[in-house]
Amino acid sequence: MAKKIILGLALTLILMMPTTNMVAHAQLVQNPPTPPADGSNIKLTGAGSSFIFPLMDKWRVTYHGLYSGATINYQSVGSAAGINQFTAKTVDFGASDAPLSPSQAKAAKNSLTFVDSIGAITISYNIPNGQIKNGVAQIIPSGLKLDGPTIANIFEGKIIYWNDPAIVANNPGVYLPNAKITVVHRSDGSGTTYGFTDYLSKVSSTWKHDIGEGTSVPWRTGIGGPGNAGVAHYVQLTPFSIGYVELAYAEQNHMSFAYVKNADGNAFLAPTIDSTKAAASTLSNIPPSNGDWSKVSITNAPGPNSYPIASLTYIMAYQNRDTVKGTDMNKANALVDFIYWIVTDGQQYAEKLWYVPLPQNIQLVDINGLQMFKYKGQQLWSDSGN
Repeated sequence: MAKKIILGLALTLILMMPTTNMVAHAQLVQNPPTPPADGSNIKLTGAGSSFIFPLMDKWRVTYHGLYSGATINYQSVGSAAGINQFTAKTVDFGASDAPLSPSQAKAAKNSLTFVDSIGAITISYNIPNGQIKNGVAQIIPSGLKLDGPTIANIFEGKIIYWNDPAIVANNPGVYLPNAKITVVHRSDGSGTTYGFTDYLSKVSSTWKHDIGEGTSVPWRTGIGGPGNAGVAHYVQLTPFSIGYVELAYAEQNHMSFAYVKNADGNAFLAPTIDSTKAAASTLSNIPPSNGDWSKVSITNAPGPNSYPIASLTYIMAYQNRDTVKGTDMNKANALVDFIYWIVTDGQQYAEKLWYVPLPQNIQLVDINGLQMFKYKGQQLWSDSGN
């Protein structure tokens, strides 16, 4: 593994300043952690976000291929369930697209938060366009234009038909049927729901008052599906439906999705790697891993090229590894190395799966956080090698 020396002063300056440089494969430290030795038979368990599952699955398989001494099991049960399992210390790490709330952080004292990726939430739809090809009903392709208030009104059940004037106004010349809209939302506690409703609360005061934001909210219309895969499945099966689906799932399932009006109000943007990067580049004042992440958000970010429904994804783990049942020194060290590998070398797999590689300022915050892990009071890893 190549090594790059970062002077203390340079590290401090980088952490103080945001950067738009997206680093897919970065070696940022002088003395990286030691990976698990072959034959170690270490088993790490994680649970949570379905948003990150396509990339997490790639990470766990690739890491085991590199270091056969460690096996990672990850359950895509939704962010809320992942936070619950993490808090109860029944897994080695939790994964969520929603940061810990103050009350959750209080219940999970001495926990650390690491950003592991960045992704986009699509507004995916299934609108037959009235044409039949080879016996198959054709769907309006990606590119239907929707603004924030219109999306909010659809998901609150206030816009009922696809040919509603609010939708027609932004889509001149597009065939929009006089058909009822079926809303599809998450049935489980979801970080994707958190990111989506965080966005809607910013663009619609009515939504903020009536529904609000959270991993679970009081939906007023629609049907629920478990996980991103469940929502994608129901949208695909249900003509005239609409749902919110992480970009990887939409792309892998060849779904149609909307172009959403940006925060600047001057363009409708597709959810792409570049438009999600633009949203992430606006993030500054990043808290440390042991800080308060509850107000961190990149939804409705300013800028002409910033896709407005973008989200960070997180790994949460307890700082004092000896407090987690079944953890010895070797297992504790393996967790440090696995997270380090994810936020550095593992970022090279992000774009291939429609996620955004971490910018360097976030990587450095993660690396500082990894040096906070302890086992029975002993620091597990230090970049200084001491």
